[in-house]
Amino acid sequence: MSFTLAAAPCRQNPARLLLGPGPSPVHPRVLAALAEPVLGHLDPCFLAIMAETRDLLRQVFGTENELTIPVSGTGSAGLEASLVNLLEPGDRAVVGVAGVFGERLAEVAARYGAEVHTVEAEWGRPLDPDAVRRAARAANPKLIAVVHAETSTGVRQDLAPIAAIARECGALTVVDAVTSLGGLEVAVDELGLDFVYSGTQKCLSCPPGLAPVTVSARAREAIAARRRPVASWYLDLGLVQRYWSQERFYHHTAPVNMIYALHEALGLIMAEGLAAVWRRHAANAAGALAGLAALGLEPLVAPAERLPSLVVVKVPAGVDEAAVRAALRERYNIEIGGGLGPLKGRVWRIGLMGHGSRWQHVTFLLAALGEILAAHGCGPGPGEAVAAAVAARPAG
Repeated sequence: MSFTLAAAPCRQNPARLLLGPGPSPVHPRVLAALAEPVLGHLDPCFLAIMAETRDLLRQVFGTENELTIPVSGTGSAGLEASLVNLLEPGDRAVVGVAGVFGERLAEVAARYGAEVHTVEAEWGRPLDPDAVRRAARAANPKLIAVVHAETSTGVRQDLAPIAAIARECGALTVVDAVTSLGGLEVAVDELGLDFVYSGTQKCLSCPPGLAPVTVSARAREAIAARRRPVASWYLDLGLVQRYWSQERFYHHTAPVNMIYALHEALGLIMAEGLAAVWRRHAANAAGALAGLAALGLEPLVAPAERLPSLVVVKVPAGVDEAAVRAALRERYNIEIGGGLGPLKGRVWRIGLMGHGSRWQHVTFLLAALGEILAAHGCGPGPGEAVAAAVAARPAG
């Protein structure tokens, strides 16, 4: 008896320009790093890359925390790791909810048996620190969890007052920095944040698959003082850190090539300079917002509360927002995002993250969007949008 194996189909994915809420475009050097030969997860050459990756992550987070590692999993694994390690059944948690990812923090905390007290804000606005303070004083929580960069709304949460409130009531701070790390300053040590997690696929411009986390000494002490084992074996940082430490105790097989990619992506950020990277994100967002305003598109978020990595604008009345996004994808190979939750059908989310935050991407998007909106009888066309962006973009 003989068998004939059919030839595998030849796959050619389209080269999309990813200007949505994530993932973001990946630098060619990062893609090349993914294709490097696979090494064993205890190979001395790979262990050296691990050590350098940890050092680079500390610089980007703005911390000297010993426990600073990329967790194997997407940004949601970072979220789970923060709560499953710090919370035990019956612990009280104050969670800020101003969008989808605040809701997710509250849901996961409740699943691990915490008594969750939410502080809510209108979608498109940050949390009111006074409301957080009132909730913390009433609940006396073990932790206060907030989203630094709410991906569903484009809102930037000021972390300084939240960290101060946590210190006042003796609580730990948990911060979602998935859409901020690498795009704006997180300043973990300066602010005294305790557990901050992110994802590789946003401003770090690496494919999805790793969740960088950093954990303060105070949070590590809280983990060590648990009354019962961490509910997740895979995300138990007491076990995982033994592999990342000099002990190299086997826990799971590390995603070797993803760590190559993150190492390269972090190296690119540090070669450009952190402050220069933050300025680039801010300048390109300013130019994009001016061009979008020239097209008649109103920002959802007030200027002082906006993210530089994710621009969110309201869809004009009478415009089929899904049709516009489809036209961008089909005619120009550009992807932007629609709204979530109560903002579904009402906003466009435009990501200018990491390698995607490039001036040529801003002008290309404005030209394409201007042409499509003009065809829908909306806006003056691409010329005015690009001119407005050029005039508004800060120098440098």
